[in-house]
Amino acid sequence: MSKHRVGIVGLGMALKPHLKSLEELSDRVEIVAGFTPSAERRKAFSAASKHPVADNLDALLSDKSIDVVFILTPPATHLELVEQCAKAGKHVLLEKPIDVSTARARAIVEAMEKANRKLAIMLQHRFRAATRLLKDAVTSGELGPLLSGSASIRWWRTPEYFAQPGRGMKARDGGGVLITQAIHTLDLFQSLTGPITKVTAFAKTSPLRKIDTEDVVGAGIEFKNGAIGAIDATTVAYPGFPERIELACEKGSAALVAETLDIFYKDGRHVKHEGEESKSGGADPMAFPNDAHKALIVDFLDAIDTNREPEVSGRSALRVHYLIDALLQSAGQGKPVELPKS
Repeated sequence: MSKHRVGIVGLGMALKPHLKSLEELSDRVEIVAGFTPSAERRKAFSAASKHPVADNLDALLSDKSIDVVFILTPPATHLELVEQCAKAGKHVLLEKPIDVSTARARAIVEAMEKANRKLAIMLQHRFRAATRLLKDAVTSGELGPLLSGSASIRWWRTPEYFAQPGRGMKARDGGGVLITQAIHTLDLFQSLTGPITKVTAFAKTSPLRKIDTEDVVGAGIEFKNGAIGAIDATTVAYPGFPERIELACEKGSAALVAETLDIFYKDGRHVKHEGEESKSGGADPMAFPNDAHKALIVDFLDAIDTNREPEVSGRSALRVHYLIDALLQSAGQGKPVELPKS
């Protein structure tokens, strides 16, 4: 099996776990070049990693030996970059979110489908070891039908974090805590519970920072099977706490706290998986291991090689965008909102 030749577009904060994962997968991939419009970041990338740097985006995309492009740029740039990749015949792994709006996200998915190229979204929490164990317990029926489910993302982001130009603003990020921070947990939550069909939400911007997006959200939710639950998301909870998913089911309950899992069955069994301590809810948003990134990338490469859809395909990742839209719409209108059937 020949190696995939990879180009990386975007050499900022999101780069580290992707680059480490690609380097650890050197038997399957070769990093051909990285590119960013910032000359300073190009120089830093070249010095730190010793990988080549492309002088411009056209040079990277016109290299016919590159079959895969990783796009790690701010969300508002994604659609135009993906369209260029699709036109050039590249498979794409895209940093979350898909884009700043659901309309642009759908356009990305459709562009890649039309080009018959694979698209994966870096929503890596689905690939954590504890997540896989819980997913197996859910899909096997061992936990039984869902009765109640909740997702809590009580994180902290520092003033320095928001000092970056455009950080937390709709023009750059497309939204606040939901699409920028909580999206990972919300995507994972729905992958475990099944579709959320209705939400009643409240969303506010705290007085802590000068942004035009929400940083405090609370919601009641209803699932497709009739179960109910809650979503709690914020970046004002100092010093930041591990994200938490709880499922109460007919045969037992589960608590997934970052990468640690407890399942309590009504027959007396207790399944526990101790995972890595997560610190990404605090001051350093990149304080986590790269294992889940690497596993998602492996699935993406396998999908290309076997001509199947990646587990976190663009179309599957649209579901979390529909949920975020519904939460904000409900908060804005002050009434329940039903999600589109997907």
